Amino acid sequence: MTLKQSKEMAQKAFHALEDKKAKDIRILDISTVSVLADYFLIASGTNRNQVQAMVDHIEEELHKAGFDPRQVEGYQTANWILLDYGDIIIHVFDEENRLFYDLERIWRDGALIQAEDLA
Repeated sequence: MTLKQSKEMAQKAFHALEDKKAKDIRILDISTVSVLADYFLIASGTNRNQVQAMVDHIEEELHKAGFDPRQVEGYQTANWILLDYGDIIIHVFDEENRLFYDLERIWRDGALIQAEDLA
């Protein structure tokens, strides 16, 4: 996958999260600190139904654009759902688990970027 495709995918995922009123959406460019992916998107929802709705919407929007996840984990419990799209990894948390796992701190060497930077 090209960097342009990664940016497009991350931008679509960001807007899908916004559509479903995700809280505190963060985009981390981890391309210089990890071979795992180019971007992490991290967001949270207020309850199980919202978290699942955000993930459903992301999958729908990215599928329309020709992108399908390699793996989805945590959907049933919905306290931390991980969507692995290869070059982007999306983490959707409930508020309590987001605070507990604090991925922003763990991946602080990645660059926090704005959605506009993906254009």
